[in-house]
Amino acid sequence: MEELFGIEQIREIIPHRYPFLLVDRVVEIIEPDFIRGYKNISINEALFQGHFPGNPVFPGVLILEALAQLGAVLMLREFPKEKRMAYFTGIDKAKFRRVVIPGDRLDLEMKLVRKRGIFAQMEGKAMVDGEVAATAILSSALAQ
Repeated sequence: MEELFGIEQIREIIPHRYPFLLVDRVVEIIEPDFIRGYKNISINEALFQGHFPGNPVFPGVLILEALAQLGAVLMLREFPKEKRMAYFTGIDKAKFRRVVIPGDRLDLEMKLVRKRGIFAQMEGKAMVDGEVAATAILSSALAQ
C-alpha cells in the first residue's frame, strides 16, 4: 500500500512532537470521512520504563490518543497552518480488547460520523494483526 503521508508530512499537519507524536504513517484516505494509518510500537519508547517493568504494555489511553491524532490529520490537513489545532471534547464507549506490546504495529482507523461547525465526532478502531485492540467514539473541537 502506498504511503500517503510519512512522518514529516504528519508533522506539518498536526502540532504533536516527540515524545507525543503517535502516528507514524497515513496509508489511506477516503474522502471526505475516512483515514487509515499506523504506529509502530517500539521497546525504545521511554514509557516502557514504567509501564510495566518486566511486562511492557502500551497504555490504552495512548491508543486513544493515537486514534485522535490520526483523526486530527484527516480534519486539519485542509486548514492553514496557523489554524491547525483541535482539542478533545469527549471519549465515549471506549473498549480495550487486546494488550498492545513492543514489536506490534498498531493499525488505526478513524471514520467521521458527525461534523457541526467546529465540532466533530469520529469512530475509531485500533488493531494488531487484524485483531481489535481498542474502539472508541472520540469528539473534538477546533481551537478558535
